[in-house]
Amino acid sequence: MARPPCYGRVMTLREWSLLLSLSALWGGSFFFAKIAVAELGPLTVVLGRVALAAVCLNTVLALGGRSLMRENAPWSAFFVMGTLNNLVPFALIFWAQTHIASSLASILNATTPLFTVIVAHLLTPDEKMTGGKVAGALAGLAGVAVLVGPDALRAFDAGVWGELACLAAALSYAFAGIYGRRFKAMRVAPLEAAAGQVTATSILILPIVLVFEAPWNATPWPGLETWGALIGLAVLSTALAYVLYFRILATVGATNLLLVTFLIPVTAILLGTAFLGERLEVRQVAGMALIALGLAAIDGRAAAAIRPAK
Repeated sequence: MARPPCYGRVMTLREWSLLLSLSALWGGSFFFAKIAVAELGPLTVVLGRVALAAVCLNTVLALGGRSLMRENAPWSAFFVMGTLNNLVPFALIFWAQTHIASSLASILNATTPLFTVIVAHLLTPDEKMTGGKVAGALAGLAGVAVLVGPDALRAFDAGVWGELACLAAALSYAFAGIYGRRFKAMRVAPLEAAAGQVTATSILILPIVLVFEAPWNATPWPGLETWGALIGLAVLSTALAYVLYFRILATVGATNLLLVTFLIPVTAILLGTAFLGERLEVRQVAGMALIALGLAAIDGRAAAAIRPAK
């Protein structure tokens, strides 16, 4: 009998590389979404993101001779996961980005691992809270606070609800990370899990968009930049990202997986420095160092290396 994955173990270098790839894909989602919500309603952007991703992923399944339209497909699980991992957090974050900057939204999203450590401790038998995980989460959050800096604090007055919406989205992601572990036990492949949840989310969000936003009334009609952002959001930051998400989740567990949210603000800063001519400040370097320390504490690799042998 195959041994079940050990969710509390130290991640391998390959798993870290997948996590870094996922952080780059999801880091881009805040940039794409900020462009899209300038001309489209936040719920419409959610629909475009998940519907286009569903088309991509179901096409890949069909080309491989597979389909979600089979008798034993776990649709109830797809709908729950779609709600927790797509519908609720996407809607909250995209709405928040009509009030706050995309960089701030990504930074607030970095609270997800802290929520996940608590939720996993309460709801799982094998991801219990340890001193290292708590210390790592707090160090990571301290790094996020340093990245924000004092200038951002003075702009909080106009976007308090947007900030709270991002925190609520982070909590939803934490529950999704715990719930999504069951797909491994159900023998649902990562590609099928990704396709199932975005398909379910598309079904859930469509009537809501039709009632509350009526996107066909948008004037002027969205330009090419908005369509390009929507395609990037769907294909890169959703379809491809969720294949990686479920692959990582199946092997290392929710707490390790959601470390990716600590990396997203770092990715945004590095991309801005490399491609937009932005200058990396001392406080940003310090923030990244604290985040790296938090990652090391939660992962346990450094502690295991220096712990004396018994």
